[in-house]
Amino acid sequence: MTHTPVGWHVEVEFTEDDTHTRAVALVRTADGTELRAHGHASRHRADSRQPRVGEEVAGARALNELAMRLLDKAHKEIDEASGRESHPIHV
Repeated sequence: MTHTPVGWHVEVEFTEDDTHTRAVALVRTADGTELRAHGHASRHRADSRQPRVGEEVAGARALNELAMRLLDKAHKEIDEASGRESHPIHV
């Protein structure tokens, strides 16, 4: 059996102000589907300004949401292929 290598490129972009960081994650799958997810982080006023930490938190939240969207997509495709309703996929 020959396997064709498949890969995904995930993009994460950030916007920030003094107290908030927002992230948008995007993936395009091999079937042409484009999935997008969002994450955010807020800095407490007593915390020092550390933009990298805000990016890590907001990015992780966006990637987590993206993972859930991919699981939902896979679940729907399983149902369509089998013709029956399966149990949702959980992490």
